[in-house]
Amino acid sequence: MSDPVKRAERWKAKYNVERVKDALNDIREDMGKRYEAAIAEVCIMEGKVREVINTCGVSTVLYVSYLNFGRQLYKLTRKQNITGESFAMAAQVLLDKWAARGCDPKVLATIRKEVFNIDEPKK
Repeated sequence: MSDPVKRAERWKAKYNVERVKDALNDIREDMGKRYEAAIAEVCIMEGKVREVINTCGVSTVLYVSYLNFGRQLYKLTRKQNITGESFAMAAQVLLDKWAARGCDPKVLATIRKEVFNIDEPKK
């Protein structure tokens, strides 16, 4: 389509605010339910990470870093379609990243194993 006027008209029709609003209103309830379910899982995971870091005696000042490590592992387990050794290697990369940022690698490995049941990659 080479007619700029026609292109502009189609864009305006496609991005009609009322049309977009109606579409979102149709799916809003389902979106809310999915969000609530996802947040419930995240809260459970964060509770398990807190248990591990409490058991390991981590200072409360460092909780945020360990929780962020847990959140990134959670994202890896839920959003990515990798499994097996590739998955273990990706988790190890995250562990190394957070260890370089000052977290204790032993605590990170405990989180990886106890909360997410991810083994250390084979050498």
